[in-house]
Amino acid sequence: MVSLGFVAWSQTANDGLMMSNKNLCTGFILSQDQWTNYWEGTRLRENGNIGTLKTQSLAWMGNYGVSGKFNIIAMLPYVRTEASAGTLKPMQGMQDASLSFKYQVFSIKPDSLTTVKIFAVAFGSTPISDYTPDYLPLSIGLGSRQIGARLSVFAKRKSWYVVSSAGHYFRGQVQLDRQSYYTNGELFLTNRVAMPQVFDWVSGIGRIKNGLETKLSFTHYRTLGGGDIRRQDMPFVSNRMNMSRIEFLTMYYLPKARRLALRASIARTISGRNVGESTTVLGGILYTFKF
Repeated sequence: MVSLGFVAWSQTANDGLMMSNKNLCTGFILSQDQWTNYWEGTRLRENGNIGTLKTQSLAWMGNYGVSGKFNIIAMLPYVRTEASAGTLKPMQGMQDASLSFKYQVFSIKPDSLTTVKIFAVAFGSTPISDYTPDYLPLSIGLGSRQIGARLSVFAKRKSWYVVSSAGHYFRGQVQLDRQSYYTNGELFLTNRVAMPQVFDWVSGIGRIKNGLETKLSFTHYRTLGGGDIRRQDMPFVSNRMNMSRIEFLTMYYLPKARRLALRASIARTISGRNVGESTTVLGGILYTFKF
């Protein structure tokens, strides 16, 4: 039910591209995610007390090439949520800062036109404001610290490429502003919530030619545990939140300003569990500094 932060840009933690040595790609990404129907457990329904839930975010991102094989990627988002109906008030604020360390562990050229690479990524994130996670679906985040790792395989032939990436994440406990809660058929007399681990994988096919990158990808996000939303109840922070999404994105380097790039994408959740049937549009502008 909460925005899960599927933001895409060039040289991300789960793609097959790397920033060059001593180059910094940085900029801002603006996105909007909205849904009217959502999955209550596995049942797709609507809720008149919410209407349409809209989540908007403005994220700063930066990717620095320590070397041609080692990149550091940072992201800092500001998020705002609002519902078109009912009495739930909008929420807004700084969400979770994230940091990823991406390393190219293997590269081979079977022939002059083909390249195969393998990347390993270590990832961590932490909330940077005191937002409450116990206000779903209006909460701007889940309020949990995360650490994880992922592995990506990238193969390119001429201008076409395919990439596949899988990640596993551990999430820290969440502290609520109440001393008890009920979830998954059990009453807990504590304000601390254990969060289930998360697995995700992304596969895509794309093309890079004449400064234009296009890509079609499929993402599956699975929470390894947690209960379903109870009938006619609000979602809970440790609910199982699964989703499958398709996305089309494009990035274009301006011919007369090759360091400046424009980014856009559209994504749709096609199946899920305890999440919204959402559509996400994204746009951004990035600039590469060479040191």
